[in-house]
Amino acid sequence: MDLLKAVVKDQLKADPPVIEIGNMVRVHVRIKEGARERIQVFEGLVIAKKHGGISETFTVRRVSYGIGVEKVFPVHAPNIARVETVRRGKVRRAKLYYLRGRVGKRARVKIRI
Repeated sequence: MDLLKAVVKDQLKADPPVIEIGNMVRVHVRIKEGARERIQVFEGLVIAKKHGGISETFTVRRVSYGIGVEKVFPVHAPNIARVETVRRGKVRRAKLYYLRGRVGKRARVKIRI
């Protein structure tokens, strides 16, 4: 068990990003295309956080051209360059899956001041 903990400890980020449910975030992801590497930005609302430790993930949702798009990002993945918070939201749920069925103004989250 100690060997497993030692391997996992090397893979964990020293200062993981602070991600809260309901926040609007901008995730910068490193994309490799052949020999080139670029940063792709995905901006959306954090609707869920799951697991813990090395396998911790968060789900980001946005509506693109009228279609809802969700991506699941591992917190400790090396291809995540950074996560910046654009806006903080005020929610009372741990999972915001109910937003999937809402459209327009009903799909908004209140802003925390």
